[in-house]
Amino acid sequence: MSSKRIFVYVQHLLGIGHLKRAATLAGALCDAGCEVTFATGGHPVPGAVPQRVRLVQLPPAGTAGLDFKSLLDAHGAPVDESWRAGRRDRLLEAFRAARPHALVIELFPFGRRQMRFELLPLLEEASAATPRPVIVSSVRDVLGQLDPVRQDEMLALFERYFDHVLVHGDPRFLAFERTFRHAAKLGGRLHYTGFIVDRSKPPAGDAGSGEVIVSAGGGAVGASLLEAAIHARPLSSWSTRTWRLLAGVNLDAAAFDGLVRLARQSGAGKVIVERSRDDFRTLLQNCALSISQGGYNTVMEILDCGARAVIVPFAGGKETEQTLRAHLLAERGRIEVVAEDALTPSSLAAAVDRAASRAAPGRSEVDLDGAGKSAAWLARWTSLAAC
Repeated sequence: MSSKRIFVYVQHLLGIGHLKRAATLAGALCDAGCEVTFATGGHPVPGAVPQRVRLVQLPPAGTAGLDFKSLLDAHGAPVDESWRAGRRDRLLEAFRAARPHALVIELFPFGRRQMRFELLPLLEEASAATPRPVIVSSVRDVLGQLDPVRQDEMLALFERYFDHVLVHGDPRFLAFERTFRHAAKLGGRLHYTGFIVDRSKPPAGDAGSGEVIVSAGGGAVGASLLEAAIHARPLSSWSTRTWRLLAGVNLDAAAFDGLVRLARQSGAGKVIVERSRDDFRTLLQNCALSISQGGYNTVMEILDCGARAVIVPFAGGKETEQTLRAHLLAERGRIEVVAEDALTPSSLAAAVDRAASRAAPGRSEVDLDGAGKSAAWLARWTSLAAC
């Protein structure tokens, strides 16, 4: 049997979590013997996408701060209709060349409303294709948009175009209906996969042993947490340990340089500031404590590695996803939480001390095999579909 061809679309705007989750799924599909075309519309992140996939880099789009409605091009200028038309045509060209058995769209129609200019034409093209590919939405377990009118629109778009939705979560922890009021109407088309964790680089070695690891994901909105951590270190019971800060690839150069200077001035030789690490899971496996925002990927890696953790969930704009997930984990005694609007060096140091007083929780019992199960579902659906 020839390999099944899968076309994956993802758009990251502020952080890199959506890209990382979709890339992990793409790697699992390759492991399952599929040929994967991976179309990404965010700013390039070196090394984020497996080399085994056919990468289609669309003209990059970002957003201005927390305004997810205003798209900016690679030079930071607002996009216009000509730019939209050119990117739409590039995406459709890549889709036609791939001739996929399945089309996987990350988040839409449950988010990325601002990308309808290219996603609706893509879905129309896929729906009219002969043979028609299986059309699947890939979405995390928590939605950020809770407006009833918007949710009605999500359902209508799903009913019009999609065959299945892969929800990357564990309903024993958090059911999709908690944030999507029409979940019951999806019936047997809704499939829980478990959480997606990138296990392509198993923890190895002793890097990070006994350290406090402070991370901010992609870094676009993490500067305040990183600065607070530097000031919190001498106030905490773990002031003599090494605190390693991972600022992320999206933190601007001036802010990064400022953190380096602050670490030299007040870190007492105990604070290391880096951009990012390829061995992040190893650091989590070996660390005394993780301090981070509450992004999906970081939280799942913390659960997979069984690390002690303090989470300061990002709550800017209208974001509720990280806060909801963090509080559910805190209720289960897995983590300590500091609200973003209550973040100070002293509140962070107090949370560190609370976490330090507990034994490491060990690996979580929630389902963390989301990548493999998602690939299995897609392999099954494409095998059943006409080719």
